[in-house]
Amino acid sequence: MTGAESVLVKTNLHLNLRRFNPLILTDHGMDSDAFFAFCQENPDLQIERTAQNQIIVMAPTSSETGRLNAAISGELYIWNRKHRLGVVFDSSTGFQLPTGAERAPDASWIQKDRWTALLPAQKQGFAPIVPDFVLELRSFGQNLSDLKSKMQEYMNCGARLGWLVDPANRCTWVYSANEAIQKISFNTPLSGEEVLPGFQLAMSEVLE
Repeated sequence: MTGAESVLVKTNLHLNLRRFNPLILTDHGMDSDAFFAFCQENPDLQIERTAQNQIIVMAPTSSETGRLNAAISGELYIWNRKHRLGVVFDSSTGFQLPTGAERAPDASWIQKDRWTALLPAQKQGFAPIVPDFVLELRSFGQNLSDLKSKMQEYMNCGARLGWLVDPANRCTWVYSANEAIQKISFNTPLSGEEVLPGFQLAMSEVLE
């Protein structure tokens, strides 16, 4: 995609995203390298690509959502620093999924041996790997059904544990491999289960 088209993306974003509606574009046959370059040319935007070759352009999150996401990610980082079982990634990190989608969860974690098995060159772009743990934080006004579909996509691609945090309804939707989706109140601590052993998160305390 040319620089002019990148400018057009920003212009359309300003016009169309005022009510939390993402801008949907076609990728015009971009390969993974071209898509990665496109994202690098627009660092102030949140950009993903679906398995149907649609580019989703989103505005930066609100200050409050950023605060909440930092609090959750911080807890995950502290746990991982203690146990050193894997690698933690922030919300600006993209991954290539087996479906062809390229997604950027709000927080994610990959088991150490899976991450180290990747080639150095693969780590420099959107790595072709599905995180073991993914987290999506619902922003104010964000469509819940779209986020649930995104979480299911992660699980179908091989994620082992997923949390969809919904501050508006004070609950977390927990996705575990081969198990039914659970709706957990913020008053009940979340468990990292076997994926994140020993990780406990009391969302009501973290998000105060």
